[in-house]
Amino acid sequence: MHIAKENVDVRMQIPGAVIRQHMDFGDATGFGKISGEYFSLSSGVDTTPLFEGLEGNLCQCPHWGYVVRGQLTTTDANGSKETVKTNDLFYWPPGHNVKVDSDAEIVMFSPQHEHSNVIKHMLEKVGQSE
Repeated sequence: MHIAKENVDVRMQIPGAVIRQHMDFGDATGFGKISGEYFSLSSGVDTTPLFEGLEGNLCQCPHWGYVVRGQLTTTDANGSKETVKTNDLFYWPPGHNVKVDSDAEIVMFSPQHEHSNVIKHMLEKVGQSE
């Protein structure tokens, strides 16, 4: 299965961020259905305020992905930081925030039920609905 970026549904668009998510992109045994996602993010975007109200004020969904361009830094519940940059593969376990260090485009694969709930929460935080 494949899909062009332009055909991936835009789920959220705010200044500095476009979040695309394609549902039912595959099945990761033990996690159920996964979604394929393409994020376009501007330097300075910080998920911290968007995740307030989630458990630990952190995204509790795991993500596997690839950085097409740019640089991002995650911070976990213990305050540990990890930076990923252009051409890096990454895994972000549950319990993280993300800050965009330089304009970035990333491709991610996430358990769709869990990540859809996180995206819905973010939409509510910025006063948008699906």
